[in-house]
Amino acid sequence: MIIVTGGAGFIGSNLIWGLNQIGIEDILVVDNLSQADKHRNLNSLKIADFLDKEDFLAELPKLENVQTIFHQGACSSTTETDGRYMMENNYQFSKTLLHYSLENKIDFLYASSASVYGDGSAGFREEKTCEWPLNVYAFSKFSFDNYVRQRLSQASSQVLGLRYFNVYGPQENHKGKMASVAFHLFGQLAQGQKMKLFAGSEGFRRDFIFVDDIVQMNLHFYQTKGSGIFNAGTGKARSFQDIATTLQQLEPEGQMEIIPFPDHLQGKYQEFTEADTDLLRKAGYQSPMTSLEDGVRQYYELWKRTGGYRRD
Repeated sequence: MIIVTGGAGFIGSNLIWGLNQIGIEDILVVDNLSQADKHRNLNSLKIADFLDKEDFLAELPKLENVQTIFHQGACSSTTETDGRYMMENNYQFSKTLLHYSLENKIDFLYASSASVYGDGSAGFREEKTCEWPLNVYAFSKFSFDNYVRQRLSQASSQVLGLRYFNVYGPQENHKGKMASVAFHLFGQLAQGQKMKLFAGSEGFRRDFIFVDDIVQMNLHFYQTKGSGIFNAGTGKARSFQDIATTLQQLEPEGQMEIIPFPDHLQGKYQEFTEADTDLLRKAGYQSPMTSLEDGVRQYYELWKRTGGYRRD
């Protein structure tokens, strides 16, 4: 059995889709459906069972033949200010799962985040000298990465962390304000509005990575059993305006509108991200990354057909 925490979420549901594509269906989804519309992310997937997150840790010792845990569940809000909640949900919960996996020789693959690098002024290498989180979400991921580092050399089963950069693609409808720029621009065009970009967007450059590439990275390491902490990005920063320009090629009547930069994001916003992919490539992941233009086009075409959900 494979367990996917956060399996009804954005990356978790795409990962299950990828597992289904290689014939794996014995999957236990762990999530919290208090946000009920997340169920749509599971509608087209083949799974064995579902457990609520609140029941999971109590039920975990009773589960048989667990081979791998993909730990994708977390509070991903970069504007969350309740540090106690964030550390309990993202750090302590992850520690508990890690210890269980190590003790039972279960492979453990988890989602980290490029937010650990802060403003990126020290670079985007998987080194402590580059890491300086700007918010408590980033701190929770930073803390768990450091905890994992202390235990990697003693682990007798796989332990892998992937630091996701700016992921976009199908199945992020439920994320609201935390959904990708592409998703929000799609919606604005659909409503006959102009595409709204923050002032300075031509200078805001992020490492935007299509979710299909994230799925392929996870599957690669799942199959090769590699351990470590690696950046999961394209290695090429692009501007927010590049996304809007790509959409204008798909929707020629689409126009842009510049809006003020929000006060509540001042000092907490990554204006630049660009993954250093040297360690990722040295670990054996050699697949080419989807270009921003191709990723946005594929996502847009699916969004037009299905509203953003995988329905195949």
